[in-house]
Amino acid sequence: MRNRYPGACRTCGVKVAAGAGTATRGDGRWYVHCAEHVPAAAPAAPPPPRGDHPGWHTSLLAGYDCETSGRDPRSAFLVSAALVDTRGEQRSWLVDPGEREIPPAAVAVHGITTERARAEGVPAEQALDEIAEALSAHLAAGRGLVVFNAPFDLTVLDAELARRGMKSLTERVGHPPSPIIDPLVIDRGLDPHRGGPRTLGAMCAFYGFEVAGAHTANGDATACLELARELGARYPEIASDSLEELHERQVEWASAYARQRRGRRDRPQSDAGRGEWPVPFPIEGG
Repeated sequence: MRNRYPGACRTCGVKVAAGAGTATRGDGRWYVHCAEHVPAAAPAAPPPPRGDHPGWHTSLLAGYDCETSGRDPRSAFLVSAALVDTRGEQRSWLVDPGEREIPPAAVAVHGITTERARAEGVPAEQALDEIAEALSAHLAAGRGLVVFNAPFDLTVLDAELARRGMKSLTERVGHPPSPIIDPLVIDRGLDPHRGGPRTLGAMCAFYGFEVAGAHTANGDATACLELARELGARYPEIASDSLEELHERQVEWASAYARQRRGRRDRPQSDAGRGEWPVPFPIEGG
């Protein structure tokens, strides 16, 4: 990361202006490096081994994922979605966009064209109601719902529901969506200083398995569910939490991460970046 403050290069001693070099942390303090002496990234330590301890990761869980029309969760619309549980049961939806067009950039990611979605998809209002009912029924039963980067997927759904004047997840469950299990938030909380990307694919590779069917709702829902179970199996200190305790722990981790991001000018302030986890403030229809 760039050095926010000036200092002397740890290797050669040359003065480094703020933002002109890099900063690394070691031995409890920060060190500055000039552009010529940027240290090589140390390989990440392997994750802890899997254990056979009991915990929420051995309970009935479900993973949810959606593919959308864009990156802004408040304006993107659902293209497809999937709900997969640990019993192997699956539900999936392909959504008819109606008069809306799926942008080429989104098609390049998930491969679903406007023509295919119109020909094979179910009406958007029907799909949204079925998805919201399936998720709310799972949560109302007190079961953990696994969603990778939950503020994105859950905001897309709530925004779509609000646009049609339909009940939100909160209204259907009777309280803000919980218990949610977000592998991204958990991994950052447990191992905050590990370098490298934390995409779904990168994290699955780090924990020893591949995503089958990446960038499909079914493939990503299955992968995030498996990733959550891996985290529980490898970290007994969180596996012993109740689902409610784990949910509250993630609220704290997401808030702490957001405070850290606010100090970096090059970071956009998304809902997740503001610490609004697992969903931002209520979305009004319109």
